[in-house]
Amino acid sequence: MSQQVEGVPGAAEQIAGLTFAMLVVTPDLAVKSVNPAAENLLGRSARRLVGQDIVDVLDFGEPEIAKRIRRGEEQLIARGLPLKSGDKTVSVNLTISPLQTHPGWRVVTLSDAGQGERFGDEERRANLRGPAVLAHEIKNPLAAIKGAAQLVARKLEEKDRHLTSLIADEVDRIASLIDRMQRLGREKAEPVAPVNLHSAIHRALNTVRAASDHPFRVREEFDPSLPEVLANEGALVQVLINLISNARDACAGRQQPEVMIQTRFVSGLVMNVIRLGRPVKLPIEIQVSDNGPGIDPEYAEHIFEPFVSSKPSGQGLGLALVQKLVRDMDGRISHDREDANGWTHFRIHLPMAK
Repeated sequence: MSQQVEGVPGAAEQIAGLTFAMLVVTPDLAVKSVNPAAENLLGRSARRLVGQDIVDVLDFGEPEIAKRIRRGEEQLIARGLPLKSGDKTVSVNLTISPLQTHPGWRVVTLSDAGQGERFGDEERRANLRGPAVLAHEIKNPLAAIKGAAQLVARKLEEKDRHLTSLIADEVDRIASLIDRMQRLGREKAEPVAPVNLHSAIHRALNTVRAASDHPFRVREEFDPSLPEVLANEGALVQVLINLISNARDACAGRQQPEVMIQTRFVSGLVMNVIRLGRPVKLPIEIQVSDNGPGIDPEYAEHIFEPFVSSKPSGQGLGLALVQKLVRDMDGRISHDREDANGWTHFRIHLPMAK
């Protein structure tokens, strides 16, 4: 270990602060050390990982990858590999680099290539700015169409006025859709402040219940000791309303539909926020789960993209807006399917209020 210079983090501190998982592997393929990000990604503590065979730790379900890891003499780079971690599978980018100064030793890095983090901030803003500009151009003629329909209605007999009402209703529906498109393209983030997480969850839950035709079962597993999160309360409540509503709809056809909301403290999860120019710790986790059939695999990799929806009448803007609001709060959202127990999980990670 290099000697720490006053005011400059040492090697151990730098490795511990990495936003991606890092494992050091011995020539006989035993895990020698791991950083906190590796513990979080793999769902196991350093104590349980150290000494394990790296091929057993990294279960990619592909024999060819395991063979190349065992060979050890070459550098390996792979993107989008399905890594099994406990009961869930996450998509990761993998690099294995031999240490030239220590023959046989290798450094393994893993970064989450999962949903919601595939585009950089600039590319994402460019993708969303187009729909926002288009939405602005559409709204003016829509207002004229609705006004014309209302004028025509005054000259029609009562039996024909339902046609102009249909026009006005459709204009309102399209205008509502356009409002959501404009919110997606809005670049300025709402201000953040300390927010009581469980209060926000209950506000969202009460709203969803009030708007539901039928009662639905919700299981709450909260950590009451959690501190306040740094977020925009209105945006956070909106995010939770969307996720809880989606979970309710997803499991509605089950014999015993259930939505589960959990909160907990996690360590080691850090995300680089480009516009801030620094990493942000995200130790507060909110998980919204349902026991529905899960997301159609055809859409699973794209559900956070605008205009992508697996619902027959879906507009594909709900989760895109959810992701934008979470990212505006310097947070992260992801999802995975737990096939063994039949649960779909959406996880939000947020910074802690200081």
